[in-house]
Amino acid sequence: MSIPLSWYLILAAALFCIGLYGVLSRKNAIAILLGVELMLNAVNVNLVAFWRYLNPAQMAGQAFAVIVFAVAAAEVAVGLALIISVYRQRRTVVADEIDLMKW
Repeated sequence: MSIPLSWYLILAAALFCIGLYGVLSRKNAIAILLGVELMLNAVNVNLVAFWRYLNPAQMAGQAFAVIVFAVAAAEVAVGLALIISVYRQRRTVVADEIDLMKW
């Protein structure tokens, strides 16, 4: 018994929507990064699901998923470094109060 592709797509869409809601509704910069990570995980679910159902003989879906994992790890490292730097300077991680690029 195999799970249909539509179930994976519904799961990925739900993960993406939860991540998008987290990015748009949160004021904490760390919570915004968590929302972005959920969105990247939704992309990974889609990549692996399409790989499994369309062409399991090739490893393209898994290779793309590994690349997305590497990008996500780099994004977390850079994002947390920026948040820590801003926190040391401003003593806040609220996204509305971080206006370093404004005049």
